Amino acid sequence: MPPPRRKPQSAGRRTTSATPPAPRASTGRRSTRGQTAASTVAATQARWNGSSPFPPIAEYAFLSDCHTGALIAPDGSVEWLCLPRFDGESVFGALLDRSAGAFRLAPYGVDVPAGRRYIPGTNVLETTWMTPTGWAVVHDALTIGDWHSDHEARQPYTRPPTDHDADHMLVRTVECLQGEVALELVCGPRFCYGRVPARWTASEEEPEYVLDATDGTTTMRLMSDMRLGIEGADAHARHTLREGERRFCALTWVPAPSGPWTWDEADAHITRTSHFWREWLAAGSYPDHPWRAYLQRSALVLKGLTYAPTGAMVAALTTSLPETPGGERNWDYRYCWMRDATFTLWGLHALGLDWEANDFMEYLADLERNKDGSLQIMYGIGGERNLRETTLRHLKGYEGARPVRKGNGAYNQRQNDVFGAVLDSVYLHTKRHDHIPDRLWPVLTDQVEGARRVWRKPDQGIWEARGAPQHYVSSKLMCWVALDRGARLAELRGEPELARRWQEVADEVHADILKRGVDKRGVFVQHYDTDALDASNLLVPLVRFLPADDERVRATVLAIADELNDHGLVLRYRVDETDDGLHGEEGTFLICSFWMVSALSEIGERDRARELC
Repeated sequence: MPPPRRKPQSAGRRTTSATPPAPRASTGRRSTRGQTAASTVAATQARWNGSSPFPPIAEYAFLSDCHTGALIAPDGSVEWLCLPRFDGESVFGALLDRSAGAFRLAPYGVDVPAGRRYIPGTNVLETTWMTPTGWAVVHDALTIGDWHSDHEARQPYTRPPTDHDADHMLVRTVECLQGEVALELVCGPRFCYGRVPARWTASEEEPEYVLDATDGTTTMRLMSDMRLGIEGADAHARHTLREGERRFCALTWVPAPSGPWTWDEADAHITRTSHFWREWLAAGSYPDHPWRAYLQRSALVLKGLTYAPTGAMVAALTTSLPETPGGERNWDYRYCWMRDATFTLWGLHALGLDWEANDFMEYLADLERNKDGSLQIMYGIGGERNLRETTLRHLKGYEGARPVRKGNGAYNQRQNDVFGAVLDSVYLHTKRHDHIPDRLWPVLTDQVEGARRVWRKPDQGIWEARGAPQHYVSSKLMCWVALDRGARLAELRGEPELARRWQEVADEVHADILKRGVDKRGVFVQHYDTDALDASNLLVPLVRFLPADDERVRATVLAIADELNDHGLVLRYRVDETDDGLHGEEGTFLICSFWMVSALSEIGERDRARELC
């Protein structure tokens, strides 16, 4: 039983049907061509045969509190969590090495749940379990509550605080729906990307129910209404739940947490978190359409990848997940790319979710620029400029894919498309609000002038190739976007002479691309010295460089659809035709496939676009 001073257990408010949702079939990862396809099939078979300890990447569930994020495997193990923010060091890193830490709350001896889903409209995970003796349901959330100012470890806010804030806590509740369920809790943090096992100590006040784990720098507190024990570097609890019984655990990484101390309090944290996500989602506009749920889920993921204190948007939650099994194309994406943020804003604006765009515009204005006034292609989520890339040699990698990287060496590359990415973001935002923030205007003029200076120069391109610089068509295209959008914004601001000067250069870039970037069959090529295709040229009609009924647009879209097609999805390029400085194959890029959907729709291939979507 819990200690006497705690609040008594109550029935609470949450009710859950004993009928589980249908389990979702695993799709694994896409196969690619040749030997890569064979290795993918072998890896997938190994997973299903039980010889691989790694779940398919697609089967991880995503949690976020807009400060950091967690990934939960199908067996109920938290296998990825970085503290105190998205780009911090991992404390649970089993995603990249099975000995790098995990936190499991699930029935003992059962690894495959009866069903998993996100609670509709939220980033709260519900997992239903069937065991030989009973049924249980687990809810997981990185919780968000009302604004509170009692956290000594709070990350500094440069954006105006809202009415909500992260609790800096992972809350997990479990309820036995029927029969009996033997429950197991195993919490094994490994600090510093798996290098340092936790040192556990029992709380003096609640030695059976509260444990602290530390590496000497970071301290985490595990609270539960189950009796906790220490076994080496792990905390354990075991308990047999009977029908109607409920238990919880919570892990926090801030000093002096205020609870939860009971299941009801834990459930209240999850309920408040659900309300936060639903209230945010309700501010958007979604068509009454069978695909509406997918739009809403996508919006929740994009919001979950925003860093609330600064308004930055991380490209992804993780580092070093391979593009192909056992490959070397493993990158750290826990940073804010100007380009990726633009695509995120496209999506959020389309759904009427504008608040995040406001915060991102202010984040742009805060960033330290290069000596010539230009922005880097990417920054840390706190505005950091130096993202030096290092290798974590002690980690084995997802299914043995090495190297595992921290940082990203592309941060100081020349990628001329960054100017267009920034200007397109601001232009989209300005069209919504008919206003350019005064503190942002100097940033914009510097980016347009940057595009004017560099558009004739080669660069590393949109895909951050590590080979020799080239005159990539997509880079020229986005320089044109910077100059074109800059001219439009200058007109809006009442500076016609500046608008005229920028538009003249935009017209020059436009003519150069049409002269040197199109091959004999009327198809846009990857760069000026090749006939190879590149999926980034699907942006030609999407950024309104040419009208959709232009024959060169149609020829390009159909050529990419036919020649960069891999099992129905779209490759960025053919690696044997591109000097990207790397070895091996790569899989399809999902964003390219969605560009294809849009491009096919633009050129009137509606049925084909719908089928691909």
